[in-house]
Amino acid sequence: MYMRYFSRLFSAMAGPRPVVFSGPSGAGKSTLLKKLMKEYDGVFGFSVSHTTRNPRPGEENGKDYHYVTREVMQKAIDNGEFIESAVFSGNMYGTSKAAVQAVQAKNLICILDIDMQGVRNIKNKDLNPLYITIQPPSMAVLEKRLRDRKTETEESLQKRLHAAQVEMEFGKEPNVFDFLIINDNLDEAYGQLKETLREEINTVKKVSMSS
Repeated sequence: MYMRYFSRLFSAMAGPRPVVFSGPSGAGKSTLLKKLMKEYDGVFGFSVSHTTRNPRPGEENGKDYHYVTREVMQKAIDNGEFIESAVFSGNMYGTSKAAVQAVQAKNLICILDIDMQGVRNIKNKDLNPLYITIQPPSMAVLEKRLRDRKTETEESLQKRLHAAQVEMEFGKEPNVFDFLIINDNLDEAYGQLKETLREEINTVKKVSMSS
């Protein structure tokens, strides 16, 4: 039955163009996305990821994650039904085409908040999203932001900074991202983000008003 779920959504009608967000930890990506989702309620939606880990207390299947067995998920990946997947702490995680199309079928712009490896994976798929990278103005500013959080040990902070350096270099690679937003001032960065997505937002609103 689960594989029929994949097939049914996989053939769903196309909707608004998805948007891929990427960028290093500490760049302010999550804050910008929260502002966007709050201001444009009923315009954007997140796809529900799949995982092979067990649900935690209070989590719901189909809402927090699609909880599946490793066998089911691996078979779906092998069949090309996932746009990106990865393994963390021995568990598989990933975004299926069906999950994205389920959001699109509701006439919502599907937001995909993914890392560098996920972006590379999606580039090889036929999803055709907008690619946006959110970047800090400099490594020095990023390090200050991460240190001010006071949530890291020095070792974990250095690992995060190294990963951020790699992500920032990736953000400068040609023909990867459609838009690069430098988050030096939150309000200005948010204004740029809204302007970047204005055409997609207006398209969704027009369809909603006419339906």
